[in-house]
Formats: sequence, structure tokens, C-alpha cells
Amino acid sequence: MSQFFSKLDKNAERWALLFFYVLLVATMFVEVLRREVFSYSSIWGEEVVRYSFIYLAWIGAASAVRERAHIRIDVLMHYVSARMKALLYIFGDIVMFVVALIALYWSFETVLVSYEFGSVSHGLRVSMVWFLAAVPIGITLMIWRLMQSLRRDIHSLRTGEPVYEGDKLFD
Repeated sequence: MSQFFSKLDKNAERWALLFFYVLLVATMFVEVLRREVFSYSSIWGEEVVRYSFIYLAWIGAASAVRERAHIRIDVLMHYVSARMKALLYIFGDIVMFVVALIALYWSFETVLVSYEFGSVSHGLRVSMVWFLAAVPIGITLMIWRLMQSLRRDIHSLRTGEPVYEGDKLFD
């Protein structure tokens, strides 16, 4: 069971991103084909693409937190000690954690209002709760990844190891 959770922790976002990306591309391909070849398009195709993209964005944000792949200005990091670098990353993670908790609260509020009033999407006629849930799901994943990052950074601070910085776009 531990091996299962280890693989899930390592690949959960990757598989979810693959699923939503394939769904988005396949639906878009079918809709373009239908529109250009058959001069007919569906109302549901646009909604599937839109909501797949929303899930893709929020799950991708959680994945970026895990890999420290968010855009950042790290010029200062070249001039500080390894200990200070770890402290700065911990500070950034704490700030992001607080913001994520606030965003999680407000995103649940939106989902609950949609549930209470029973709103449905126009084309698919599916409860909007399923689509609005992308935000709290993504933020919850981000919070989980932030807690893992904080744990990793605190360990680096205590042991004196170099802090995990993720991949750099430019060196």
C-alpha cells in the first residue's frame, strides 16, 4: 500500500494533466472537424474544452508548486547563503500557504452556492458543482504540495543541505 501512495504522490498530477489535455485536444479536434467538414458544431464541445482547460490550469498550478516551476525572480538567491536561501523559500511557501487557505475558503463558498441553487451548465446540463470544484481541488493539491515543500525546506535548513530549487528556465 505504501508503494501505491508513493507512486500516486509522484504521478497524480501528471496523469490528471494527461487526461484533461487529451480530453481537451480530442474534443477540440472533433469539434473543428465537425464544423469545417459537416458545417455543424455542438454546444457541449466548447464547454468540455473550457472546463478541461480550467482543470488543466489548476492541477498544473499544483504540479508547478511541487516542482518549484512557478515563474520567480531569483537574482537575489545567487547572492545569499544556503541557509538564507532556505529561509527565503520557507517564507515564500508560508505566504503562498496563507493565500491558498484564503482562496480555498472562498472557492468552497462558490461551490456551495452553486450546489444550493442547483445551477447547471448550458450545453452539458451537468451540475456546475463539478466544474467549479476544479478550483478547490487544485488549491487543495497546492496546499498539499506546499506542506511537502515546507517539510523538505525545513529538513534542508536543519541539515545544511542545499535547498531544492527546481529546474531553471535560464542559467
